[in-house]
Amino acid sequence: MSSRLMVVAAIAVATSAALASLAVAGEVTRSSYREAVEPICKADTQANERIFAGVKAEVREGKLKPAAAKFTKASRALKSAISELQRIPAPAADAARLSKWLGKVSNEAGYFEAVARKLRAGDKAAAEHLVNKLTTEANAANNVVIPFEFTYCRLEPGRFT
Repeated sequence: MSSRLMVVAAIAVATSAALASLAVAGEVTRSSYREAVEPICKADTQANERIFAGVKAEVREGKLKPAAAKFTKASRALKSAISELQRIPAPAADAARLSKWLGKVSNEAGYFEAVARKLRAGDKAAAEHLVNKLTTEANAANNVVIPFEFTYCRLEPGRFT
């Protein structure tokens, strides 16, 4: 089974388990929400670790097209994770907060795509500028969900880019 299929299968299993546990529990709390989404984020984080392996060296060495392919692949993986995260019921009191967070995570996927376009075009400087914007957006997203005390759902692009 390919690594992409394994990631998708892991996310599907984690989402099913999370939804089942929330359905039984009734009321959604921050703690139960965190328990439901962390496996999804963990699968995406692990996928990104594999996807981005060696990307810094590729960019440094001028191998921009292979690096662009990695950013495109990461964008697809993140969009898949976002789709799974949107299916998890949010605590009523935090619905607006989580909607804002998911919007910022979606922006991050957009930045991955934009970086890929710049790298494909050979514009390394513009790609680096976008990575800086990506980091700023990730920090803003993290600030929105501080009360949830996420581990894997904390966005840390510096770990990969």
